[in-house]
Amino acid sequence: MGKKTIHVSDFTGTALQDDDEVVRIVVLEHPDLVAGPVQLDATPAEVENIDDAALDVAVVEIHDRHGGGEPRRVVLTASEFDAMATDVPMAQLLKTAERVRPPKTRKSAEKIDYGTLDHAGKPHRGRVTEEEARLVRERLDEVNKRLADAGVRQIDPADPEHALRYGFPTP
Repeated sequence: MGKKTIHVSDFTGTALQDDDEVVRIVVLEHPDLVAGPVQLDATPAEVENIDDAALDVAVVEIHDRHGGGEPRRVVLTASEFDAMATDVPMAQLLKTAERVRPPKTRKSAEKIDYGTLDHAGKPHRGRVTEEEARLVRERLDEVNKRLADAGVRQIDPADPEHALRYGFPTP
């Protein structure tokens, strides 16, 4: 027994042949869109006039007390938005307005706190804090068991490097 997959246009329900060109449409925003972007398949003929139907719009965020701390996104025609500028033409206003920088993304991973029992004693290049050293000295068996379970080197208080790093008495 075999299976056959038939692709159809999401717009018209027309069956698409294997050699038909398929256009993928990603819907980013729509009043009926509830769970994020979706994709639709169509034929080139079905979407050939989509650019002609496009509107000139302005998409703005309004940051005020009405949003409960969150900005409100508003879409309006570009001509309606342009009409709001009565002192200077909108084109000139937009050229001279202060630029908004996108929020910085964190490049580094979440910072590990070696001063907790979950991370104390793990090998790292940074300075050993007094809190980490105290945890390693007071709970050496627990720390070494966790390190062994993770396949990491264990701490040996007789090792001069470990003794110095974690504050054990030097032999």
